Amino acid sequence: MRELNRITFDPQIMGGKPTIRGMRVTVGTIVGLVASGYSTQEILDLYPYLEAEDITEALAYAAWRAEEIELPLTTV
Repeated sequence: MRELNRITFDPQIMGGKPTIRGMRVTVGTIVGLVASGYSTQEILDLYPYLEAEDITEALAYAAWRAEEIELPLTTV
């Protein structure tokens, strides 16, 4: 997977959720808007400080996370 430079994590911003370039816009917000049928242009109109690449990277990050496999830890 390519490096995602626009997705940031900071415990002081949005509780450490993945955000776009350290702003108070979470990956979840962007993915939710796309899932609700908003186009890239509509999202950019709602959040004029975002760039189209921010939306692309948010979707790439969400897709990567969806493919992760989490295994339960066992105790010995």
